[in-house]
Amino acid sequence: MRGRVARNAIALGSAGLIVLGIAGCSQSTPEEEASQTNLKIVEKVQIDENGAEVAAAEGAAPADPAGDGQATCPPVSIAMAGALNGPDAALGINIKNGVQLAIDKHNAANPGCQVQLKPFDTEGDPQKATAIAPQIVDDQYTIGLVGPAFSGETKATGGVFDQAGLVAASASATNVTLSENGWKTFFRGLANDGVQGPSVANYIKNTLGHQKVCVVDDSTDYGLGLAQAVRETLGPVADSACNISVKKGDKDFSAAVTQIKGAAPDSVFFSGYYAEAAPFVQQLKDGGFEGTFVTADGSKDPEFVKQAGESAQGAVISCPCGPATGAFAEEYQAKFNMEPGTYSTEGYDLGTILLQGIDSGAITRPALLDFVRNYEGQGVARKYQWSPTGELTNTLIWIYDVQ
Repeated sequence: MRGRVARNAIALGSAGLIVLGIAGCSQSTPEEEASQTNLKIVEKVQIDENGAEVAAAEGAAPADPAGDGQATCPPVSIAMAGALNGPDAALGINIKNGVQLAIDKHNAANPGCQVQLKPFDTEGDPQKATAIAPQIVDDQYTIGLVGPAFSGETKATGGVFDQAGLVAASASATNVTLSENGWKTFFRGLANDGVQGPSVANYIKNTLGHQKVCVVDDSTDYGLGLAQAVRETLGPVADSACNISVKKGDKDFSAAVTQIKGAAPDSVFFSGYYAEAAPFVQQLKDGGFEGTFVTADGSKDPEFVKQAGESAQGAVISCPCGPATGAFAEEYQAKFNMEPGTYSTEGYDLGTILLQGIDSGAITRPALLDFVRNYEGQGVARKYQWSPTGELTNTLIWIYDVQ
């Protein structure tokens, strides 16, 4: 299918230029339009794997990274690895800020235990992550890691962290196969694509009642894995006439738009990141697509709305990430002068768990690994407890929409 899309792109190049040219001659540019929009990503409903609504849990207060203020420890550090620059940097920065908030709260309350955050910028690139991983494990003061952020870079580096015995708790990597490598140090801080895929597919099929869906992936480890789960669950509802793969970094989606218009689906599910989702939904709307644009956690960031402008209105977004609530949301806003973004909550929760371990006396890699492996507690986003393969024992998905 990829080859066919590529050939169509060549054949339809001039048509794509016409479509984009018309859009460019409108009264405002996408950037100007985006700056004028008041659209926001708003949490809508929590769902199970059948796509059915599940009431949000009430009850236990989330763990506080400040602890009791009596902790003592030698100099230790927590690393964070993810995209801090590049087209997908917002997602990595969200995680880093979450971890930073947890560490700052801890350090302010515990003068006898000052923990340092050491961020590493992978740009979301598996090759860059492979070069950075040895720097993380060679630092004797680093006893835990929040990251890597993306599935591809996690796949490329998991063996390095496992060999070093370093806890690697990802706030965002969702590819199902990551927990199937036999790594003892991998922990996933949210549901995987094997949960998210069926949940959002059944929501599209059963709750929204859509009977024809085009599924488009971005050819990354994350995009392919999630799209496969969605396609399998949709079954014949996933129209084989518009089963499309594009490429990370693509900006011209004219061939895919033409193919989708020909199929006339009720909705399009895009499995990828916001840097591609934004221009894709713009070109779909400019090309006359009137169905629902559905995407997932890789696109759930204010940058998607900012870059897509009014074209993002009505988009449906699934995410295993929990909404930011209560004191956490207020403290995050006050510290960073911005609302928590996708995975900010997970970054904060995972940072808090590592800090709780340090405060308990787990100040070596083996001790902190053992602490996390046996951890059970409430966070801001959810309850955290892991299976022997590093998967959460309790997983639900949130549906958001742009309004």
